[in-house]
Amino acid sequence: MTEDTARRPPVTRRGVRTRQALVDAARVVFEREGYLDARLTDITAEASCSTGTFYTYFNDKEEIFAAVMEATKNEMLHPGMEHVDGVDDPAAIIEASNRAYLESYRCNANLMRLLEQVANIDANVRELRRARAWVFVERNARGIKDLQERGLADPDLDPVMASRLLSSMISRIAFTTFVLNDGGDFEELVYTATRLWCNALRIEHHLTRPDATKKK
Repeated sequence: MTEDTARRPPVTRRGVRTRQALVDAARVVFEREGYLDARLTDITAEASCSTGTFYTYFNDKEEIFAAVMEATKNEMLHPGMEHVDGVDDPAAIIEASNRAYLESYRCNANLMRLLEQVANIDANVRELRRARAWVFVERNARGIKDLQERGLADPDLDPVMASRLLSSMISRIAFTTFVLNDGGDFEELVYTATRLWCNALRIEHHLTRPDATKKK
């Protein structure tokens, strides 16, 4: 699927609702059946629409899978470090950013599992995964650069490379924790990830280990 063959977004409210219903239905089917076993007829049945309606908005299964993952990306791409309202403590901002990402990843773990699986066998989905990851890297790099300019983070680090490494760390631990069910306390996960992030950027912090009596 390319930009030349992709369907244009609907322009009417009804069209927007119908397309969204198909995307929502596709998510249900993909999570239930897996990518390879999911059929277009399953998706249209779940959305209570015809196959013809499907082809009004999407060319094939790959394209609607990309739409599902795009919606998930937007959900997971929460406000960045510099956008946490009313907080000027970098460590607190990083903690809020890590927490929001990990919570969203936990909610979308089934789709993250599918994305990893399909990326291994489909070059187009692999490119989708790469582009998706790069959006997060660029967002975090902007946050790191802002902290450097404010004299709050190690100025000698390349912000993009630092973001690539730190973002990969968070993404991978999220995968092993929520997709591979590797376990571990969520509050301890947020605390440790944030402390490692701060230490790597040489950001002063006063993080407190979670109270064992309040762990979930």
